[in-house]
Amino acid sequence: MTLSTEPLRGHRRPPPARPRRKGFTAADPMGALAILSVVAVVALWVMNQGGPIGLTTSDRATGSLGLLAGLLASDLMILQVLLLARIPWVERSWGHDLLTRRHRLLGFASFWLMTAHVALFAVERTVREPTATPAALVRLFLTDPWMLCATAGTLALIMVVVTSVRAARRRLRYESWHLLHLYSYAGIAATFPHTFTDGADFHETWTRVYWWCLYGIAFAATLAYRVALPAWRSLHHRLRVESVVTEAPGTVSITLTGHRLDRMRTASGQFFVWRFLDGPGWSRGNPYTLSAAPTPDRLRITIKSAGDGSERAARLTPGTRALIEGPYGTLTARRRTQPGLLLMAAGIGITPMRALLEDAPYAPGEATLVYRYGADEHAVFADELRAIAADRGVELILLPGPRRADTSWQAAGPVHLDDDVQVLEQLVPDIAHRDVYVCGPPTWITAVREAARGAGAHRDSIHTEEFAW
Repeated sequence: MTLSTEPLRGHRRPPPARPRRKGFTAADPMGALAILSVVAVVALWVMNQGGPIGLTTSDRATGSLGLLAGLLASDLMILQVLLLARIPWVERSWGHDLLTRRHRLLGFASFWLMTAHVALFAVERTVREPTATPAALVRLFLTDPWMLCATAGTLALIMVVVTSVRAARRRLRYESWHLLHLYSYAGIAATFPHTFTDGADFHETWTRVYWWCLYGIAFAATLAYRVALPAWRSLHHRLRVESVVTEAPGTVSITLTGHRLDRMRTASGQFFVWRFLDGPGWSRGNPYTLSAAPTPDRLRITIKSAGDGSERAARLTPGTRALIEGPYGTLTARRRTQPGLLLMAAGIGITPMRALLEDAPYAPGEATLVYRYGADEHAVFADELRAIAADRGVELILLPGPRRADTSWQAAGPVHLDDDVQVLEQLVPDIAHRDVYVCGPPTWITAVREAARGAGAHRDSIHTEEFAW
């Protein structure tokens, strides 16, 4: 499709259509419970330490504030675990992207609180024993009951935080980052014993009950939804590779057969974490999105080479068993709030859009797909997209070529409109009455989101999923 180079004269941007009101969701009480847990920690600290009134001397104040920082850090770490424990109703209510962002926010907050906890107790020991500071610090971090274990756990958590910084993540393959991230569980477990043996507050009945319940819930949720449920689904549905097809250079589609797959209630736009039993390295899972609408006996994923796992996947042979976690993600037709539909994809971000285009509910003329890719040979599903567009009355807009700029969603080419908003208005004049689904690299998604909002799309009608970790 070629765009006019003339600006839109006399064009009035339609006001954003008000999305259909969303009903009560599980996210509302879950958010309230998370806040309540922080309030409970502070309340228990006040009850046991006397709050600000109990901060009578410098060493007592330092130790008491250090204790509060440690308690809050522990609470936020447990909330982190619960956020990504893959609890089904939590995933459905919050969505994977939002959960990941909240998890990261809580992670950095708990890290700084943990740092304050360590620093304040080091100062407290120094003030208490100014003439024997080295020995006091050795006892604090190494020889006091369970403190060596706590120190090791703290170092593990620091490593996880350092590798979670964006600059570090860009240098790591997904498989390496994920393996390092698992050390957070070991770090939390290692810091657990000193909390109950060294903290005076934990001799109080209600304090012990609260923390035992909190740790117990986190452990049970992780065991149930990250271990037991995936194991049961993998055994029950018996997924095996049926075929591996090259879609474009470095991109393959893998079709898998299975038993009663409809029981999982998988929707187009969702993803699984996959482990293929093809030899060494099988235990490292990788998230791949469905690239075709799920059926009772088949699933299809499409993978672009980006690391060890994706390169191994391209060499899979028919009959290889697959283990799964999922389905996850909320980039599905269930989020629709408007009568029309606009799908926008860049690169391998076309995979969930291809599945949505196939079975999302819409009438002819109500759906538009905008697909940006680098070159014609890298266009994935070009023939399939044209066939679906012809069959279901979809407007298909292909934008080949390199990206115009880091801050633009457009492809470089013959189009001379520099205003991303104006181009989107010309492509989809009724965008205010459409749901906008977006998938691709993070910076591209940001550019699309800003342009869509500028063109009149309602904030709650823009649904995104980043192909990042």
